[in-house]
Amino acid sequence: MVDPHDRSDRFELIATCEAATLARFANEVLADDPPLSVRQEPRPQLLMQRVEEPVERRPFNLGEILVTPAEVDLAGERGFAMVPGKAERAALSGAIVDAAVAADHERTPAIVSALDDAAARQREQRQRAWAESKHTAVEFETMEDQQ
Repeated sequence: MVDPHDRSDRFELIATCEAATLARFANEVLADDPPLSVRQEPRPQLLMQRVEEPVERRPFNLGEILVTPAEVDLAGERGFAMVPGKAERAALSGAIVDAAVAADHERTPAIVSALDDAAARQREQRQRAWAESKHTAVEFETMEDQQ
């Protein structure tokens, strides 16, 4: 189970949350005009995706993926977000949301609830995708274990 109060989990939840939801919460947090400085402008960049080879369990670089990171300082609390694709607004909003939750802003309960909902939707999507594809799985035998 993911915990929105755990920063590592929160990064994952923010990355899967809808951009419009992140923007709405960022606007609500900024409504009181707290001090905000952007430490890292949201700029799309390529990031190497590493995966583990299934037989020998060795990591290898699968390829590059496009992400947009952003970092802010909101009323003395740092916030960071990295979202998939070219999504400057979502990244900046996500960083503001991260800082707000870290600072226990008054909107934190609503933000946490929305992040929990995003996690539930993601779990449901994964379960549906697995249910649709599990009957097509192929099992391979290897000669390495046989003598």
